[in-house]
Amino acid sequence: MVTNGKDVSSIMLGIETSCDETAAALVRRKEDGSGEILSSVVRSQLDLHAAYGGVVPEIAARAHVELLDPAISQALSEAGLGFEAIDAVAATGGPGLVGGLIVGLTMGKAIALGLGVPFIAINHLEAHALTAGLTDHLGFPYLLLLVSGGHTQSLIVKDVGSYERLGTTLDDALGEAFDKAAKLLGLGYPGGPEVEARALLGRPIIALPRPMHGRKEPHFSLAGLKTALRHEALARAPLSEQDISDLCASFQEAVADIVADRTSRAFELYEERLGKGAQRTLVVAGGVAANQRLKAALEAVARKHGFRLVVPPPELCTDNAAMIAWAGAMRLSRGLIDDLAAPVRARWPLDPDAPPAPGAGVKA
Repeated sequence: MVTNGKDVSSIMLGIETSCDETAAALVRRKEDGSGEILSSVVRSQLDLHAAYGGVVPEIAARAHVELLDPAISQALSEAGLGFEAIDAVAATGGPGLVGGLIVGLTMGKAIALGLGVPFIAINHLEAHALTAGLTDHLGFPYLLLLVSGGHTQSLIVKDVGSYERLGTTLDDALGEAFDKAAKLLGLGYPGGPEVEARALLGRPIIALPRPMHGRKEPHFSLAGLKTALRHEALARAPLSEQDISDLCASFQEAVADIVADRTSRAFELYEERLGKGAQRTLVVAGGVAANQRLKAALEAVARKHGFRLVVPPPELCTDNAAMIAWAGAMRLSRGLIDDLAAPVRARWPLDPDAPPAPGAGVKA
């Protein structure tokens, strides 16, 4: 919070309901700009959706209604605070599933109105982008690789609310590709952890393509890799357990190569845009950042280009409300607040002025 031009400590309640995690958290932003998580509660809906092999929006929205009140109460209890300690409320306004977003945004507005404190509608992607400020007290600018179930992008993070998209996926997002690969191979949901676990038991001996590898365009493409995996699985049917593990290892290795190559191109563009004197830090955020093979590949390519790699802890890479609260605290510190008419947004690009990527769909 800024008072008379001076940065002062503030406590933010964060609410996250964009997909299938119901979350609430309390975060303090200190006078020196560093952050402290006072509590972070995440109530998973995984068991409700696992039988369907993916998130069912109607089920998710009903679950948020049931779980959000208890999650907020638990967050306050764990922080040892009452509602009167809250300086502002932040809730995810998008992008995400509209039904769930309505639940969280409405709750956040109601609490802010009742307490008479500011309300901030948060872009879920911006919350991922700013998490490194909470975990590592990282300043601007830096290069961001956002890898989640719905988005795969590289962006320059210039400041709060200021982003330049360099590359995006032309088809599947990285998390989506992992989920589809797992489903194809008869593995459980969510697919990312399942594929990673099986890859540890396999050998990356099956030749799979690396779409876009070496191209000057900084974009990603994963649909062709997924199709190639399907053809290789059909050619080996019926699949043995070792076949499945080898296919997972080969798929994961291909993904690591693709992401390292595409990020290498993003490093070059980052330097072209900001100059060689700019801070050389790569932040990886989003649920897929928890994949250890991907992290190892990015560590290697970052080192090659002279960049430092920052990856928030896994619990802050997947959907959580601490990152929402922190993004709210960052926006509040700059006087960026919203009124109670702030809308739900199914789509909310970080860089709305980015030129269309040739052949890309709506996720671009």
